Amino acid sequence: MEEYKTHIENCFTARRQVAAERREGGERRLLSLDRRRGPGRRRSDDRRAAEEGQMTDEQFEFIMAIDQYKKQNNKPFPSWTEILDILKTIGYRKVAEPCSIKDLQNQQLVKTEE
Repeated sequence: MEEYKTHIENCFTARRQVAAERREGGERRLLSLDRRRGPGRRRSDDRRAAEEGQMTDEQFEFIMAIDQYKKQNNKPFPSWTEILDILKTIGYRKVAEPCSIKDLQNQQLVKTEE
């Protein structure tokens, strides 16, 4: 029985040493702290996409306006009428003649190629 206890104690001390060695990696920990933005400073997916250039300024403004509306009115899913009202409040008006979505996409492709 005595031999069994010493074997268990040896296992636990070996585990403790491994854990202590892992904790001593102070250099690695300091590097990871430098990359943090601070408590409560994590970027949202929308903000990250906008900063990385995956979203235009207009798209980001629209998303932020929708998000603000949802928070103020406690509505997770605004109706299409409410979305149209949000668009009007951020300044969008119907000034151009209607066109198909494909024509609009082609116009945007031409602008990005220039």
